[in-house]
Amino acid sequence: MDHSLARQFMIDSQIRPSGVTDPEQVAAFVNTPREAFLPKSQEAIAYSELAIETSEDRSVWRPRDFALLVEAAEPREDDVALVIGAGAGYETALLSHLVETAIGVDDNEAIVNQTTERLADLGFESALCVEGKLDAGLPDQAPFDLILVNGMVETVPAAWTDQLSEGGRLAVVVESEAGLGAARIYTKAGASVSYRTAFEVTVPKFSAFDRAETFTF
Repeated sequence: MDHSLARQFMIDSQIRPSGVTDPEQVAAFVNTPREAFLPKSQEAIAYSELAIETSEDRSVWRPRDFALLVEAAEPREDDVALVIGAGAGYETALLSHLVETAIGVDDNEAIVNQTTERLADLGFESALCVEGKLDAGLPDQAPFDLILVNGMVETVPAAWTDQLSEGGRLAVVVESEAGLGAARIYTKAGASVSYRTAFEVTVPKFSAFDRAETFTF
């Protein structure tokens, strides 16, 4: 299979038609081999219009969904970015084309080790992966100009917005009703944080951020 041809077809049939046409963002998708971040059994469908599981509770999104979130987050070349839930590292690698440094954080040591090795083997020098608790962000490396959450959540931990730099953006899909999420861009200005809703979407969910069940009598 010619993956480079399939990658270009993905861009022409999924990403550009969604409205994402910024040359630098399109180039990031061209230069990030999606198939290299998937299990061998899934490589044949790397460029399909599917979200693909890479490990338990970790997935790469449908290409158009991730492209729209990246566009809404407005990455800048001098940004230091954090990816919550790095998983196999595709999102961290892709962002590294658009920012100064992209750091992925994950709470699974085996995943972190595999992703670190993968990023090095593929030559992504400005992308790295470290171990840490997802809800804690990465306080030792904060503040971040951009934080991107690689899964839909029901709750947004305060640590994520606390770790934004002045003018920093948090891009996260928050579940608005069963299975449907709102892609929110939180922006920090002084002591306040506000958000706008960029679009609605259904993406793989982070079960770790489900609201606790309450009981009424």
